[in-house]
Amino acid sequence: MSNAMVPFICVVYDGKWYLKGLGSQREVLSEAYIPETNTWTTVNDGMVAGWRNRCISMNGKLYALDCRDGCKLRAHNEATNSWKRFLESKLHLGNSRALEAVALVPLNDKLCIVRNSMSISMVDVSNPDKQVESNPRVWENIASKGHLRSLFTNLWSRIAGRSGSKSHIIHCQVLQA
Repeated sequence: MSNAMVPFICVVYDGKWYLKGLGSQREVLSEAYIPETNTWTTVNDGMVAGWRNRCISMNGKLYALDCRDGCKLRAHNEATNSWKRFLESKLHLGNSRALEAVALVPLNDKLCIVRNSMSISMVDVSNPDKQVESNPRVWENIASKGHLRSLFTNLWSRIAGRSGSKSHIIHCQVLQA
């Protein structure tokens, strides 16, 4: 990096690794690493200016959380170099640390939102014109109730090493065969 920074959010997009964080004077910094030239460059365009939360690159598009619990998504519009509201679940879960969305993971062309509480929502981002109200399969909570929640909670707890102590997810990744 050309500037000392504590990165808070990052994404690999368009062949570059974008980082946004705090500098030594607590100023917000944004940089991109370009592997072809092995260089870092300062970035101040609309993509990073409107980027405030966790983000993911899927199928050549950028998606970011627009609410702490992950109930709203924003998408980056390359033509205008700005972010706009993309999709909303219409179900705000709350602002507690347990309900905080901590990871965005792609799975079978759907975006998975993983929360500290181990709950997971799957969002079909392939067609933004679909309405959540008329098509519940656009935004599904797959690990929030019953047996499936127990299965995922037990699995994630074992992986995360949780044994009753409070902790939070730092990174999440899905491997598919």
